[in-house]
Order: sequence, then structure tokens, then C-alpha cells
Amino acid sequence: MSKPVDSAVSAVSAVRAYVQNHREAFLADLGDWLRIPSVSAQPEHAADVRRSADWLAAALKDTGFPTVEVWDTPGAPAVFAAWPSDDPDAPTVLVYGHHDVQPAAREDGWRTDPFEPVVEGGRLYARGAADDKGQVFFHTLGVRAHLAATGRTTPAVHLKLLVEGEEESGSPHFRALVEEHAARLTADAVIVSDTGMWSADTPTVCTGMRGLADCEIELFGPDQDIHSGSFGGAVPNPADAAARLVAALHDEHARVTVPGFYDGVQELTDRERTLFAELPFDEAEWLRTAKSYATRGEAGYTTLERLWARPTAEVNGIGGGYQGPGGKTIIPARAMLKLSFRLVAGQDPDRVEEAVRSWVADQLPAGIRHDIVFGAATRPCLTPLDHPALQSVTRAMARAFDTDIRYTREGGSGPAADLRDVLGAPVLFLGISVPSDGWHAPDEKVELDLLFKGVETAAHLWDDLAENWRGDR
Repeated sequence: MSKPVDSAVSAVSAVRAYVQNHREAFLADLGDWLRIPSVSAQPEHAADVRRSADWLAAALKDTGFPTVEVWDTPGAPAVFAAWPSDDPDAPTVLVYGHHDVQPAAREDGWRTDPFEPVVEGGRLYARGAADDKGQVFFHTLGVRAHLAATGRTTPAVHLKLLVEGEEESGSPHFRALVEEHAARLTADAVIVSDTGMWSADTPTVCTGMRGLADCEIELFGPDQDIHSGSFGGAVPNPADAAARLVAALHDEHARVTVPGFYDGVQELTDRERTLFAELPFDEAEWLRTAKSYATRGEAGYTTLERLWARPTAEVNGIGGGYQGPGGKTIIPARAMLKLSFRLVAGQDPDRVEEAVRSWVADQLPAGIRHDIVFGAATRPCLTPLDHPALQSVTRAMARAFDTDIRYTREGGSGPAADLRDVLGAPVLFLGISVPSDGWHAPDEKVELDLLFKGVETAAHLWDDLAENWRGDR
């Protein structure tokens, strides 16, 4: 049962007071972590990524986690921590985040050194401030505030953390890591703190992310470039074939034409469409952010529905033939395409891959050979709005923000589905970043007021989960 109103108000006040009293020390510690340039994509920073993992491990030990380990992978290390509850029947919760960051340098357009944190105007500027060190680190103060406010010596849930070091490099070893340590990572629910909110004025909980499948297609015609006057119009042209593939990918309603592509797609409910429509969405402003001049997409859906809940196919690159100045009248020997497919709940990346392979083969004329290579797929994930663990996240955030919480989804993709698939646990999202934080861009920042609202949310969440949900057991 939920706490009485007076008790809930007291808990909010106790958490808020604790967080305020430890604010400066928390920011000083976070600043030390942000100074480590843990850029996983650049080999010259491999030692820094290792140093980042070691730093976090030490910080988690100082926080009170009795078990803290650095897990090696063939790439960058991850950090695991566990803090059992003294209640053996409490649910087990695993928090996911990452400690690696995107490349950053002053010459990219930063006003200050990206690895020297600067507090200015209520904002903390540094690479990783929002993505994702700030959102990982707020859990350390959050669990301490939870203990202080409840008088507990252990968390109300069996709390675990898994913080990987390769997310910004595509998490190439993450699923294997989760499979290797699945017994240690067993959880009733996974909390992903690597997402954001609609805005500071409209706090939201993300309920799902799209999956991703991508491929590169090479098309081969003649064995070498040949004269278009001598042979044009009489042999197939791979560049023409590439253009025709692109033109055939969508119909007049912007639906993907690959047979079977929409098999299993989980349609939006009326409630979800209503909740999306209630968000204060300014399409003109969104277009300015997109540096674009018109919207376009699958007929019958709004822009937000297309971004969050509909699968897509995009041409990421197309090329072939002569690209230099002036003319060169040839039929090129080869052409190429790069395609990506964002997938939604209900779609199977393996089936999508099979469907695309068959479609490409059927589209190409005789005399055009091809090779198609798919990258590692990311599966979509979606948490139903009525899931009790999601409702705990919503209530915890409402206590922290003192307002009603709405729902969004993410159009992008991430490794959350690997945790769901391997561990068999629902995935929930708890993020406080806003679009203006500039993930992957110069002058990345986090709003300090929101960062500490994240701390408060985490502090309330463990108690709420323990009281209102014991896991699907």
C-alpha cells in the first residue's frame, strides 16, 4: 500500500533537506569524474576509460556498496556494484548507465575545455555532464538520501548497478558481458538512466526505445568502368540500380515497401496517442532544431508518433561512379547504399534482415550482382503504461518535481533490450536530461536543478518499489 499523505510529505522534505546539505560535495566529486576523458571511441584514451572505471568503483565503495567490481571485456571495462536489502523478499533492481563519453575538443566549438567542468548560470558544462556520468552519479547521492530519510541501513530493494564503458562505441561487447554475468545481474526490473525528459517545465518518463538494424549494399555491374557511348543503354548500370532501390523503398504514403516489414508491429493505443497529443509540441520549433523545412513521414501519424512508435527506413548514404569535377561519361563498375531501419515493439530484427535481403534480391535486374552486410542489431523495448514498476517511477518523479508526470518514448536506440532479453526483466527509464543539454555536441551541459531532481527521484524510487511492487513473482 502507498504511504499516507503526511508520511509521504515528510519523506519528500527529509530527502530534499539531505540532498541540499550534500549538494556541493556531490558536485565536487562529479567534477573530478568529468575531468577524466573516458572517450571509448579513441584508442589513445583507453587508459582514461580504465581510469574512469576505477574512479567510479572507488566512489561506489565510498557510497556504501559492499560489492564493487570492475569487469573486463575485450574492449573497455564495465563497473558492477551490489547492495542487498535486509528484506530478503524485496525486489531486485538493476540500474544501467555508461561511463564512457563522446570525443570532445576545444576546436569542435567548445567555449571552454570540455574536460574541465564549469558551473555557470545554474548549469554544469562538461563532456559527460548529461550523457551519461551525471545521470549515473545521481544514484550515489540518491541512495544515501534514501537511507537517511527512511532510517534504513540498507536499501529497501536489492540494488545493483551495471555501468558499461563502450556505449558511445556501439556497445560491441555488452550483450556478451550480460550473458557471461547473467546470474550476478538477475533482477526483477532494470532502470536505465541514459535518457531524457520532454523539458524542464514538462517532466516525463520514457516508456520505450526503438530498435535498429542497418546494412551496406554493394552493387556490381561491369567488371570495370566502361564507356557510356559504346555500352550505355545496352547493359545494366549499378548506379541506376541503386537509385531504383532507393526509389522503391517507400510508397506514395511513405510506408516501407519491403514485404513483411510491418509484421508484428505493436500499434499505438488510443490512450498513448492521446498522451502524445497532450504534450506541448511546437512543430515549427522542432523543424528549426532539425535544420529542416517540412515534415514528412508515414501517412496517418503525427510527427511524434512517427518518431517514437513507427518503424522507419532511411538512406544513410548512396554513391557510385565518377564524383570528381567535370564530366566522365562512364557506366560505373559499382555503386553502394547504406540503409538503416528503426524498429518498434513487436518487430524482430532477424526477420527484418531476412525480409530486406529478399527484397533487394528481387528488385535488382539481371546482370547486377550484389553483396549485403548487416551490422549488429539492437532490439526495441517498450514498457506498458500500466506496469506497476513504471507507476513507481512515475510516483517517485512526481514527488521530486512536485507536479504530474507525462510519458514519452525515445526515437533512438540503445542496449536496454539486451538487458531485457537476457535477464527477462522489464526495462524502465529514469532520465532528467533535456534536449538543450547538447548530447554529443559542443558545450554539453546538465541543468543543476534537474540533476538534483534526479537525485530526489532515485531516493524515493527504492522505497516505492519495495512498498508497491515485489516483482513479478
